[in-house]
Amino acid sequence: MAIEPATARQAPHFLLLYALAAAGGAIAYVPFLTILLPMQVTALVGERDVVWLAYATFAGALAASAANIAFGWLSDRTGTRRVWIALGLVLSSLMLVAFAQVADIVWLIVLLVLWQLGLNMMLSSLAAWAGDCVPDAQKGLLGGLMAMSPAAGALSAAFITLPGLADAQGRLWLVAAMVAVCVLPALVVGAPRRFPHLMRDEHDAPESGAPALPHPKRVVARMWLARLLIQISEAALFAYLYFWFRSVDPAMTDARVAQIFSIILVASVPLALLTGHLADRFHRPFLPLAVAAGIAGVGLSAMAVSTSLGTALAGYVIFGIAASVFLSLHTGQTLRVLPRARNRGRDLGIFNLTNTCPSLVMPWLTLSLVPIFGFSGLFVALAGCAALAAILLATLSRPH
Repeated sequence: MAIEPATARQAPHFLLLYALAAAGGAIAYVPFLTILLPMQVTALVGERDVVWLAYATFAGALAASAANIAFGWLSDRTGTRRVWIALGLVLSSLMLVAFAQVADIVWLIVLLVLWQLGLNMMLSSLAAWAGDCVPDAQKGLLGGLMAMSPAAGALSAAFITLPGLADAQGRLWLVAAMVAVCVLPALVVGAPRRFPHLMRDEHDAPESGAPALPHPKRVVARMWLARLLIQISEAALFAYLYFWFRSVDPAMTDARVAQIFSIILVASVPLALLTGHLADRFHRPFLPLAVAAGIAGVGLSAMAVSTSLGTALAGYVIFGIAASVFLSLHTGQTLRVLPRARNRGRDLGIFNLTNTCPSLVMPWLTLSLVPIFGFSGLFVALAGCAALAAILLATLSRPH
């Protein structure tokens, strides 16, 4: 018997297993791209590592962007998600452990591109699977659960680098094993409830209590642009946070910056869960996004005027938690606004460009502002991005 939209609820055990699988997706790339890949590039090319890492990152970002759209489209056309998730898991894991055998920088970049293809085969289908299985009434909760993904990625990076735990090759195997442990339970025993109304291109009517969406294409465009603006801020801080903290306090170490980053990601999980639950309960899915973007802008503004380590840390904590909550909840609510189920995987791939494009935009923004205005000028510009994101989403937060 089909479950009607008004009473549609996915089983809690599937939501938890799906959140675990999504965390596995983050574990698949965070420790590798942030630690293991840079270390291997340095081992291969020595002092030229910064240049070659830039080439590798650029090639990987292009491959990830194209693959996410392509495999999302393929999962739409074939009408299955699990097969593509499983294939992507196997292929990306094989490519990951193969990095230990690479002794040439050019072949490393080739393998990186192939790894990105396998990884995004898994990630694109995994993202679309949530849209197939989680009704609108639980998308806030889904977004809150997704906050565990970046935290899991950061914690896994700290785990695999524990002194004496594993050598370079062993770390790659550890990452592959952790990803499999996280992703396989959802594939094997997830058994989500089916909701036919989620697989129709147009809902006959909004789910009970859900806000109507005027001008769906405009809503999608605003959601896409708002996420891009916040992601640009995230990417800039991710790349240059250490240098900025050192400019405020030369005694700041890279280990301490990493600890602060991890604490923020972990602290954002319960806040995202609570906020997502309240968004579902009061049928205001977009209000938390507008508020979080505005708070992120406040944090960036505080960073722009900081003259001491204490105020710098306070500003970054405000921004970091608000941005993390925004991005996790945005992931859930994006599934609400995509109008066509038959193109869900492809459209999510287009939304994924907001994750990869900032790495192409951010260096030019930084190089144009920091030499002239310092980091304060950069943070003012990023605060403007966050404020614009808040404005774009503010009108969506009004009930219609």
